[in-house]
Amino acid sequence: MPPKTSRTSFVNSGSVVAASALAFVGTAAALWVNHRARVAEREHPPTGQFIEIEGVRLHYLEQGTGPPVVLLHGNGVQSEDFIASGLFDKLAQRHRVIAFDRPGFGYSDRPRGRIWTPRLQALLLSKAINQLSAMRPVVVAHSWGTLVALAMGLQTPAEIGALVLLSGYYHPTARLDAPLNIPGAIPGVGDVLQHTALPVLARVGLKRALRKMFAPAQIPENFFSVIPRELMLRPKQLRAAAEDTALMIPAVTLMRSEYSRLRPPVVLFAGTDDGIVDSGAQTVRLHKEVAGSQLHMVPTGHMLHYAAVNEIANAVASLSEDPVSSSELLSVAQEVEGNPIDS
Repeated sequence: MPPKTSRTSFVNSGSVVAASALAFVGTAAALWVNHRARVAEREHPPTGQFIEIEGVRLHYLEQGTGPPVVLLHGNGVQSEDFIASGLFDKLAQRHRVIAFDRPGFGYSDRPRGRIWTPRLQALLLSKAINQLSAMRPVVVAHSWGTLVALAMGLQTPAEIGALVLLSGYYHPTARLDAPLNIPGAIPGVGDVLQHTALPVLARVGLKRALRKMFAPAQIPENFFSVIPRELMLRPKQLRAAAEDTALMIPAVTLMRSEYSRLRPPVVLFAGTDDGIVDSGAQTVRLHKEVAGSQLHMVPTGHMLHYAAVNEIANAVASLSEDPVSSSELLSVAQEVEGNPIDS
């Protein structure tokens, strides 16, 4: 009689086959993802300059002369976002404009072993700004970048000329994207995901996400030619995006009690049709908390720096010409009106 084969041996054999197949698929996916990343960097090399701060290499774009302006992009993109919007070139007509790739995005490093909170990013970028001799710049920041700008204003207020905050997230709210991004931010687990599943999932969902960000406007025709899709889908950039998203709620929870002591002038812009953040719960609320702040509501969505280039440029020009503090703005306004301002 032929020897009996136990059910357990079949199960074990099946498990080995399944594990081997999974390992093969994972390895193939990682090879494909890394190949696409190398091709993207070869076809779209850095176009700016580099500066090294405390062992961290930062990439930045610079153009123009005049009062300094620093641009800080949001999550998932890089400094070229301001070129695609037209804001970079518009501001460079009258200012020295420096647009950084925040740590981990574009061609800037994001060393492991550190938690890249808004405060840590702010300290690093403040040192870069000083090393570039861009004294007391107007800092224009969009979306996640507004957290870094706020940290700059709180940590080194004497070194900041003014803050122009666009479509920001300032107060903790329930967000589905935050817990969903936690696995991608965990060392080890995140590394596997960023080299296998995440680039595929991100590729499938990228246009849908961008449509929501730009709505009610359309995605600009030049967007992917200026900010190549493949650069956004690199594992290093997906890691940075996952970590930033996971840090959003803890970051604003820790910072929100300090907003009232901001000293640099603050100008706020928000889209009335923003489908990413609630303008009322975020920007309008911050406006009420920061004495002397100015609020501009724009009939557009989250990517308002594409729709309100002239309005933002005018605000920057005004702040560059008269860099007074928010408290001074409030005092002047009260003196003129003769009544306290309902800020």
